[in-house]
Amino acid sequence: MPNMTFVERDGGRREVEAPLGLSVLEIAHRHGVDLEGACEGSLACATCHVVIDPAWTPKLADATEDEEDMLDLAFGLEKTSRLGCQIVMTEALDGLVVRLPRTG
Repeated sequence: MPNMTFVERDGGRREVEAPLGLSVLEIAHRHGVDLEGACEGSLACATCHVVIDPAWTPKLADATEDEEDMLDLAFGLEKTSRLGCQIVMTEALDGLVVRLPRTG
């Protein structure tokens, strides 16, 4: 099974199993990672904002226009910011590293 790493707000790293076909948001919830997802992955908020490790951005599909629109609402937006609900785990993403942005 693929794995991925969450870099938590305090800088701690948590490597977790990342089942194929689940979104980063779903994987976070499965492992108790503090990633909100208020709209439950329906692309109607930005509370599952994550920052992708720059080494991984070329391996991701481009963000859709709808995702870009929601990202505009995210606090602490960075060049590699994405919504966790829009990144679905594949074999090619085994080892993915995402960072939870600092809040406020």
